[in-house]
Formats: sequence, structure tokens, C-alpha cells
Amino acid sequence: MSRIYLGELEELVLLMVALLRDEAYGVAIVEQLLNQANRGLSISAVHAVLHRLEEKGFVKSKMGGASEERGGRRKRLFKITAFGRNALEEVRDTRNAIWSLVPKTSS
Repeated sequence: MSRIYLGELEELVLLMVALLRDEAYGVAIVEQLLNQANRGLSISAVHAVLHRLEEKGFVKSKMGGASEERGGRRKRLFKITAFGRNALEEVRDTRNAIWSLVPKTSS
């Protein structure tokens, strides 16, 4: 099995997709990144990351229904795939293993 590589921003966006479940779309992800990680990102940056994650097979997307609130426009909804979930778990496990090796120091 090949190693899974996720950049920090990819990891955060993928976590937000997992957190938001069926309501994961660009604006909601931007809001959650600000609320949960105190990271302010532009919508275009988030869309670029989502596109990369979809190309890698970590998320899949579909078009949602049109809404009057959005002027009749539809939004693209994202959902984490099993491969994406496994990637997050692998990254978490690797980080936890390394953290467990860091000696605790007192000030």
C-alpha cells in the first residue's frame, strides 16, 4: 500500500467535509474553518483544495438543488469517501505515534 500524503490545508478541509457531512459545500467549509480552526481562507482557496481532494479520491461531489436564497443557483455538495476517511485516520495515527515519542519537559 502506498503512503497517503495530505498537506495541512488538505487535512483541515477534509476534516471539515467529514464534520459537515451532508452540508459540506464551499461557504460552509470556510465558516467552519474559521470557527473550528481559527483559519480564515478565501472561498477560491477552499474550492482549489476541494478540487484536489476530489482528484485524489478523498471526496466526491454532487450538485444540490437550486434555492431561491441563492438566486436559483445550485451548490456543489461534498462528501468524504472511505478512502478519505482512511487517509485522515492514517494521518492522525502517525501524528499520535510521533507525539507519544516526544519527551515531556517541565519548565
